Amino acid sequence: MPSPDRMPDTEPSGWLDRRFPVTGFLRREYVAFPMPRNLNALWSFGAFLIVTMAFMIASGLFLAINYTPDITQAFASVETIDRQIPSGWFIRGLHMGGVTMLFACLYIHLGRGLWYGSYKAPRELLWLTGLGLMLMIMVTAFAGYVLPWGQMSYWGATVVLNAVHAIPLIGHPLSELLLGGETLGNIALRRLFVLHFTMAFAILGVIALHVAALHVVKSNNPTGIDPTSPAQTLPFHPYYTSRDGFALCLFLMVYAGLVFFLPGLLTLADNYIQANPLITPRDIRPEWYFAPFYAILRAVPSRLGGLILAIGSLAVLFALPWMDRSSIRPATRRPLVRFSLPLAFASFILLGIAGMHPPTETWLIVSRVAMAWWFIHFLLVMPLASEREIPS
Repeated sequence: MPSPDRMPDTEPSGWLDRRFPVTGFLRREYVAFPMPRNLNALWSFGAFLIVTMAFMIASGLFLAINYTPDITQAFASVETIDRQIPSGWFIRGLHMGGVTMLFACLYIHLGRGLWYGSYKAPRELLWLTGLGLMLMIMVTAFAGYVLPWGQMSYWGATVVLNAVHAIPLIGHPLSELLLGGETLGNIALRRLFVLHFTMAFAILGVIALHVAALHVVKSNNPTGIDPTSPAQTLPFHPYYTSRDGFALCLFLMVYAGLVFFLPGLLTLADNYIQANPLITPRDIRPEWYFAPFYAILRAVPSRLGGLILAIGSLAVLFALPWMDRSSIRPATRRPLVRFSLPLAFASFILLGIAGMHPPTETWLIVSRVAMAWWFIHFLLVMPLASEREIPS
C-alpha cells in the first residue's frame, strides 16, 4: 500500500500545492487573512493606491514606447501621442489622471495613519516603508513632470535644481549628476527619463515589502486596540474584498470623470507650450501635489533654508515613531493631539493653496504661519502629549 506522501492527489489545487505551494500562501494571506471587524472606509485607500499604480505602470509602458527623450523632439512626441496615435489621448489622460489620484490617495492614506497612530509599535517598519514609497513616488513624479518638455516642466525643474545646487558640498556634484552639465538639456532629459522609468519598477518592489510588513504586524484599526481573539476579526475575503470592490467602483468613477470630463485639471495650461529657456513664465507654479513643499521653499528668504525646511517637513514624519512615545494610538483618545493634528492637516492644505498662488506678501505670511504650525505640532505638541497623556 502506498505511503501517505505517495497518495494520489484528488484535487487540482492539492496537486499544485504539493509542488508549488503558492495557492496555499495566497489563500492564507489574501483570503483567510484576519482583519479587524471595525475598519472604516479610510482603509480602502490602500487598495486604491495599488490599483492606481497598476494603471500608471500599464499606461507608462505605452507612453515610453512612443516618447522621444530629446529636447528637440520630446514635446512633439507627446503631441503626436495626444493627436495622432489611436487612443493615445486616453492613455496619456489615464497616466496624468493617475498621478493626481495617486497623490490624493497617498495623502489621505498618510493622514489616516497619523490620525489613528499607525506608526506606533509594532508597526514602525510598516510606517517607514510607506514613507519611503511616498518619497520614491515624489521623485518619479518629478522626473515624469519634466518629460513633456513644456514651459512649466522646464522652469519648475529649473527651480528645484537651483535649490539642490544651493546645498553645501554635495549640491553642485548632485545637480551635475542629474543634469550632466550646467543646465537642463538632452543629457538631463534622458537621465530623467531613465530615472522615471526605472523608479516605477523599484516602487513595485517596495510595495511588496510594505504589504509583507503589513501581513507580519497585521492592520491597525480605529480603536488602536489589536484584536485578541478570532471573534474580533473577519477574513479578508469575502468581507473586505466586497467592500473594497464597491469603494473601488466609486473611486474609478471619480478617476474616469477626471480623464474624460476635466482634463484641464490634470496639468497647468503653460505646459501645453513647448519649453523655451529664453522666456520665463509670468508665474512659475508646481502641480498641486508638490505645492505645499514649494510654498515652504518660497516662504524662507534663504534658498538653502527653504530647502532644509522643505526636507525637514518630511523628515519629522520619519522620526515620529520615536518622538511620540505615548501608548495611546488614535487621536480621538488624546485631547491635545485631537486639537493639534487637525490644525496640522489644515496647515498642509493651506501650504498647498499658497504654493499655487503668486508669492504676494499675504500668501507668504500664510505659508510661514502654516509651516510654523506643522513643525510645532510634530516637534513640540507630539512629544509633550507623550509625556502628559495617560492611558485610560
